[in-house]
Amino acid sequence: MHRHDHATHAHLGAHGHDHGQAPARSGSALALWRAFALTSGVLVLELVGGLITGSVALLADAGHMLTDAGALGIALFAAWAANQPRGRRHSFGYGRAEVLAALLNGLLLGGVSVGVAVESFARLRSPHRVDAAPMLGIAVIGLLANLASGSFLMPGARTNLNLRAALYHVAGDALGSLAAIGAAGSILAFGWQSADAVAGLVIALLLVLSALRLTRESVDILLEGAPRHLDLDEIAERVRALAGVARIHDLHIWTVGSGFAAMSAHIDLLPGANPDAVRHEVHRLLHEEYAVAHTTIQTESAPPLLQVDGPPL
Repeated sequence: MHRHDHATHAHLGAHGHDHGQAPARSGSALALWRAFALTSGVLVLELVGGLITGSVALLADAGHMLTDAGALGIALFAAWAANQPRGRRHSFGYGRAEVLAALLNGLLLGGVSVGVAVESFARLRSPHRVDAAPMLGIAVIGLLANLASGSFLMPGARTNLNLRAALYHVAGDALGSLAAIGAAGSILAFGWQSADAVAGLVIALLLVLSALRLTRESVDILLEGAPRHLDLDEIAERVRALAGVARIHDLHIWTVGSGFAAMSAHIDLLPGANPDAVRHEVHRLLHEEYAVAHTTIQTESAPPLLQVDGPPL
């Protein structure tokens, strides 16, 4: 005999999944819009400034800004898609749109890094004269804009991969602006024109690191890997310690979309255990202590010869 039960934490009263979801999505979209507006303005400024001053560092950062503007546009679309009601064909909704957007942004970052590195190496072989004074002023403006954009995105980036992807772009821009500031200072102080190309290579390296991290996180979710902050062995032991539980097996935890983890498992019950009470306690544990939004639990009567201290998974 077995009992099968599906639950999201909407079944747990005040801890319901729907509570606060719309405001969170709305706040994410507003943060993205603000960052998009700032990024677009600085993009134009750095592009014009790079052409006027001849700085590859500014042009590299402008290229990065261009991908940032595109990335933020993709992120805005993904945030809208993720907020659409779920349907029969997409019963979990469209949360994966944000993950796909993050993956695309990672690939864009990688492509830009290659272009920046190629141009920077060319400048090292054949240095160009750079007008460092306006370059310095524009780089400082870019840094301030990136810091402001980061402050918009930071609050939601911890739980939202889409916002985290946008934040990686902005952080890369901020570091790129710092590199451009350092290059301009070196040119003004020491006349070292090659500092501009070196700054371009530093920016390219930063872009590669951000691209690799973002791509890895996105692919991990698409392959339905367990969230990195959750330990399946620990969760299995916690569930097995609940009253009435003999064993937990076929445990799976994966991420549906940003901040939305799901879990399924089979639980063997000790003789006399109340299946409904056990399932409720498992739901409560997973939701309250591990923030797992959706749980599917199948309870079964334990075989007579079951070893309670057997393997938990």
